[in-house]
Amino acid sequence: MEHKEKEKIPGKEHFHGSDLEKIEQYFGIPKESITGFGANVNPLGISPKMRQGLAGQIDMVTSYPDPEYTELRTHIAAYAGCLPGQVLVGNGCTELISLFIQLLKPKEALIVSPTYSEYEKEVRLSGGNVRYYALKETSDFQLETDDFCQVLENGPELCIICNPNNPTSTATGPEDMQKIMACCQSRGIFLMIDETYAEFAPEDVRVSSVELMKEYDNFVILRGISKFFAAPGLRLGYAMTGNTGLIARVKERQNPWTVNSLADAAGALMFTDTDYIEKTRRLIASERQRVWQELSAWENVKVYHPCANFILVRILKEGITSYDVFVHAIRKGLMLRDCSGFPGLEDETFFRFCFLMPEENTRLLQCLRELLG
Repeated sequence: MEHKEKEKIPGKEHFHGSDLEKIEQYFGIPKESITGFGANVNPLGISPKMRQGLAGQIDMVTSYPDPEYTELRTHIAAYAGCLPGQVLVGNGCTELISLFIQLLKPKEALIVSPTYSEYEKEVRLSGGNVRYYALKETSDFQLETDDFCQVLENGPELCIICNPNNPTSTATGPEDMQKIMACCQSRGIFLMIDETYAEFAPEDVRVSSVELMKEYDNFVILRGISKFFAAPGLRLGYAMTGNTGLIARVKERQNPWTVNSLADAAGALMFTDTDYIEKTRRLIASERQRVWQELSAWENVKVYHPCANFILVRILKEGITSYDVFVHAIRKGLMLRDCSGFPGLEDETFFRFCFLMPEENTRLLQCLRELLG
């Protein structure tokens, strides 16, 4: 349904993928009628196995969960391909990012950008300085490993890479990541890899660095259940590292029972819901390819090959900005992400959207075609 514009177009404002209440107030559009292409969440919703399994277990909230989360870590390890002793769970990926950075206390961190803003925030809160390594548009936002390793010679204590990266949807494979790890190891640099979107990657594209834990202990992988398992409200995240001593040190700083009983029980269900996991991967793979091929044929945009469940688009049409596209879409009840708030994408020509169900993606493409096709 297309919504009638207000008489006065609001001034420019940045909105995140979960800002539905703010959108409702700003544009006068009921949040219930907004289709969110900005939050990068699995369009299938939560795992059916988890839904059924938790429905009759509400009484578990009367008891504390296992403080060691033994069963939960076992299921995560089996799902991710590591050992239970290499897993640390937390109250969402955000808590774990904060805990590791607080413990490491880097004087300087090097962050691959454009990317998620929480990394910089936590480094600065811990008293550290931030340098950015900017991915180049001329290289389609692919990380140039050799050049990056040369930059590492300047010696930050911490390096942070989101892989696949948000908002570019580009990814660095294990071979290149291994070169970076070796480079970091030789210089005493700790590497933090955010794999929030790794589970969405194509089956023929190796993205995760989990296998490298057998060889290196100077890095940690962070993941959560907000995106792939569509359960941001459960606030469950997990870290994986071969450095079990580091896990012990982080646990000493972590408050007890930061993962609630429902989230603890949910892990045994969602991580073993193979039908749901495979259905998600098939859906995203199919729509990613379809949308990519469609947009690649348009003359007024440039798209970058996506490895996650979203795609970054650059506007080539003169006189049209990313905010123009955002407003045009939101007037039709479709919310995408204006990327001009990301460092390195401030020129107002980039926007991002995630892949939802086929009919919803088609509707968005039709909307974009009106302005850019």
